[in-house]
Amino acid sequence: MATHTSAPTLVKGSRAARSTITLKILMAASGIVFIGFVLVHMYGNLKAFAGHDAFNEYAHHLRTFGEPILPYEGLLWIVRVGLIAALVVHVASAYALARRASTARTQKYAVKKNRSSSLSSRTMRWGGVTILVFLVWHLLNFTIGKINPSGGATNDPYNLMVDTFDLWWMTIIYLVAMLALGLHLHHGTWSALQTLGLTGTAAARTRAKTAGWVLAVVIAGGFSLVPLFVLLGVISK
Repeated sequence: MATHTSAPTLVKGSRAARSTITLKILMAASGIVFIGFVLVHMYGNLKAFAGHDAFNEYAHHLRTFGEPILPYEGLLWIVRVGLIAALVVHVASAYALARRASTARTQKYAVKKNRSSSLSSRTMRWGGVTILVFLVWHLLNFTIGKINPSGGATNDPYNLMVDTFDLWWMTIIYLVAMLALGLHLHHGTWSALQTLGLTGTAAARTRAKTAGWVLAVVIAGGFSLVPLFVLLGVISK
């Protein structure tokens, strides 16, 4: 009686493939959540161009939004919990996929420079780490503990923002992080659309690349405007 030894291998390979696809979908979905968040966050930051009162009123409104149905800062905590969950999913999926890609190599080989790959794709992992480290500092700076690098008061959101970006080195750190964010968004948008099956034709691939560039320039550029204009003295106390 003949035995079928190939079936378990096929099933195992199929499960691994489905698991990999699931991880990529989780990365794409959590990435879309972050794109939505940074767009809203960027809009809030640009309120700085309207002046002290407009910026602080926006910051205060975020904390009172939904009252009395929601408690003070209720909306912010809902958003924070959702973002933390999305971050855990995004980072865990990225780590799992990276481990799989590493263990899939059964033999060591010399890695040749891929001239056809984009800078954003080659820096995807390190860019993600850079963004994660910056995120921790950004929360310490403006949300958790509120650290004023200039040594001033921290109870006024607008003044804290101006004091921070009046320091050239803080602006440089912020701009480097925005460069990493732009590159991450560029390739991440392409990868997400590819995972979701939206790059099947040449025209669709072109649109996906364009969408990646538009999001990268709009979001990273929009975030960069405020620190630059603070440093130049256009936005001030």
